[in-house]
Amino acid sequence: MKRIALFFCLISGISFAQVQPPHQHFTLDDTLRGSITPERAWWDLKFYELDIRVNPAEKFIGGQTSVVYKVLQPAQTLQIDLQPPLKITSVTQDGQKLDFKKVGNNAYFISLTKKQASGNTESVKITYEGQPKVAKRAPWDGGLSWSKDKDGKAFVATSCQGLGSSVWWPCKDHMYDEPDSMRIKVTVPDSLWDISNGRLKKMTLNADGSRTTEWFVSNPINNYGVNMNVGNYVHFSEEYEGEKGKLSMDYFVLPYNLEKAKVQFKDATRMMKAFEHWFGPYPFYEDGFKLVEVPYLGMEHQSSVTYGNGYKNGYLGRDLSNTGWGLKWDFIIVHESGHEWFANNITYKDQADMWIHESFTNYSETLFTEYYYGKTAGEDYVIGTRPLITNKSKIIGTYNVNKSGSGDMYYKGGNMIHTIRQVINDDEKFRQILRGLNKDFYHQTVTTGQIETYISKKSGIDFSKVFDQYLRDTRIPKLETEVKGNKISYRWTNVVDGFAMPVKVSVDDKPATFVYPTEKWKTVSGKTLKADRNFYIN
Repeated sequence: MKRIALFFCLISGISFAQVQPPHQHFTLDDTLRGSITPERAWWDLKFYELDIRVNPAEKFIGGQTSVVYKVLQPAQTLQIDLQPPLKITSVTQDGQKLDFKKVGNNAYFISLTKKQASGNTESVKITYEGQPKVAKRAPWDGGLSWSKDKDGKAFVATSCQGLGSSVWWPCKDHMYDEPDSMRIKVTVPDSLWDISNGRLKKMTLNADGSRTTEWFVSNPINNYGVNMNVGNYVHFSEEYEGEKGKLSMDYFVLPYNLEKAKVQFKDATRMMKAFEHWFGPYPFYEDGFKLVEVPYLGMEHQSSVTYGNGYKNGYLGRDLSNTGWGLKWDFIIVHESGHEWFANNITYKDQADMWIHESFTNYSETLFTEYYYGKTAGEDYVIGTRPLITNKSKIIGTYNVNKSGSGDMYYKGGNMIHTIRQVINDDEKFRQILRGLNKDFYHQTVTTGQIETYISKKSGIDFSKVFDQYLRDTRIPKLETEVKGNKISYRWTNVVDGFAMPVKVSVDDKPATFVYPTEKWKTVSGKTLKADRNFYIN
């Protein structure tokens, strides 16, 4: 295989969330999915109860979603999303059937007959059924993964970031509004059971031989964070003494992988210790932490992180940094669990801002490496990932159409955060900013602007042009130099207007110090100038 083909194969294989492919135009469906439509804006989502039955043999699901909401302002049309081939069969409010119509391919507009008065709490019950979209390449091209384990038993899982949870259940499928809590009831054939988010409240063996599990999520949860995992699971667990007390850590795996899991999943408590140090307390003590084996690579479902890394260190046995450090730990356990802080605790309002999830979580790999193997190891790791950056399109996506930006939100985003850390030049202040983000935006949906402003304010440094450069431009800043006699001239080129990021350099091999380039030439005495490798620049 030619090197260039191998490189692009690698790039596509390590985009862990569902970064959508670029296209040239947007449709009504994109707007209905990606914007806060009038039919969404007037009501505040409070609670979901999802009650479904799964038939693996027919690849069929059906059931109902109860949606509890608070009326913010009077209106009579409510938008619920559900993607074909699934279809809504009925909608009721207070036992009364309601009319509804399909708008575009995925949105249903429900006509409410009861007067919707500001401040009232109301609910609708939506019944649906069908054969949902089959995941073609989970989790990147997601949906339902219908598989079988080595014993021939059904092994089923959901994955739907970007695509949206309306691919398998009817909901308000926009990231800006999360329910305060949720109940998930899933009925499956006996000998199997479902593992979902939150805590198991009840398990029932039904007269027809099926089994129903009831899970309760007591924290706000984003739509794609909700998951269903059906299999012939075995379970083991432990307690972790964390910053907020005892945290239950539960593991669900296929029986023939139990002994391997008991060894490999030791990285889970190592992860928890490192990330509580860097990011603050695990955000979902009330719901616990779970790792759940699935028939695909893995995903950051809240309190129900899915795992399919083959019980190997690295990314399916590979070190993405080519430094050796990436083989010291299990990539999926570390990366997907890092999303509990950046994705599930702090969640973007619009998919255009997906970098908030992926850049910080990418950098969590570096912070994990540093925590256990030292600062130089962490630096080696993040710098080692730079060949995976393409710089072909912007990290920020297109707003209001459910469109994420470039896959560079991973490795370029991680190197941007590493660069910002160097400019702050105070590791404890940097750590407190990370912890502060998770405290001050606890269980909130946010915008890029909020995150940019917070980091600038808490650091005391205006990073606005740095964010513009790395998030909204494809060029790598270049520190241009000219040497004449015993004078070195330097300036920034290849940058956005007003870019003036400080950078640490060594002049004539003397101890490193900061210089403050702008787009105009400045000079320093010396014959050689070398920039610190930790700054992502040319």
